[in-house]
Amino acid sequence: MRLFNPNLLLAILLPLAVISPLIGIALGTADISLTEVVGAIGRTIIALLEPESKMILADRIIIELRMPRALMAMVCGAGLAVSGSVLQSVTRNPLADPYLFGISAGASLGAILALTGGLTFLPLPICAFLGSLIAVAVVVVMARDGQVETLVLSGVAISFLLSSIANLVLYFGDPQAMQAVLFWSLGSFSRATWGTLMVPGIIVIIATAIIYQFQRPLQALMAGDESAHTQGVAVLPLRLGMLILTALMTSSLVAACGGIGFVGLMVPHIVRMLIGSASSSSLIATALLGGVLMVWVDLLARLILPSQELPVGVMTAMLGSVFFIGLLVKRKQGHR
Repeated sequence: MRLFNPNLLLAILLPLAVISPLIGIALGTADISLTEVVGAIGRTIIALLEPESKMILADRIIIELRMPRALMAMVCGAGLAVSGSVLQSVTRNPLADPYLFGISAGASLGAILALTGGLTFLPLPICAFLGSLIAVAVVVVMARDGQVETLVLSGVAISFLLSSIANLVLYFGDPQAMQAVLFWSLGSFSRATWGTLMVPGIIVIIATAIIYQFQRPLQALMAGDESAHTQGVAVLPLRLGMLILTALMTSSLVAACGGIGFVGLMVPHIVRMLIGSASSSSLIATALLGGVLMVWVDLLARLILPSQELPVGVMTAMLGSVFFIGLLVKRKQGHR
């Protein structure tokens, strides 16, 4: 039973997806009015169109410091939520999320090697990105038969293996680099710039557009491989293709933002509770809700303590834990 009409939910989420980043830009150590934010964006567009005009300092703070962070949070939340939704469909596992297949562990290992090991000549995001892709490539090779069980077990095994290697490198590595590794692994948007936003932003938009074209086959896959076969779905290519797309999205986001969990697990559940999984709007709703949620979580992480900023990954883990405890309690009450 769905609680919302899909079109109604989209009508609520679309304005929120516009307003939330603007509020995220406006609020901070020094609050800025929404009028000033909108004005700065307008003046920047004019400055880009007219090379002779120059940006004032206040506009630079909004456009170059705050805006990339708000948009990175939006992109990260949307990408992780879509990835989680797709992985739950192709594995038929409601607990599947983007970190199930060693993506986070691979990125962490790459980042640790960049900070403490022999890859210091490469930027941290590139090392994290390569680590994630290598982890997924190994999982895909191990699970080339396309079976769900093999896929999940391979992902768990690779995740544990890479995590243990990362811990070993940390143990023998430079102690001074451990604080930087810890800060990165907990997730943060504090280092977001237009440069770091561009790659994950493009990947998330293109991958989501491709996934949207496969909504019907993915829904057929939820009913089982045999049922999907009878409907003309090429199960193995679809499963592997979706895994590669989600891996590409997640690895680019982990490389840019660090480890941020539970969003890909929590948001698809919320959307299914609100409008069900059969709606053609579910993927768009998942992306919008994931982005909006992440903007507000980042805002909370910045403002909850007056003197310092909390890691976003810690906040999402706390929210996710509370959400699933509540879900478990509700299910137990329903069985009585």
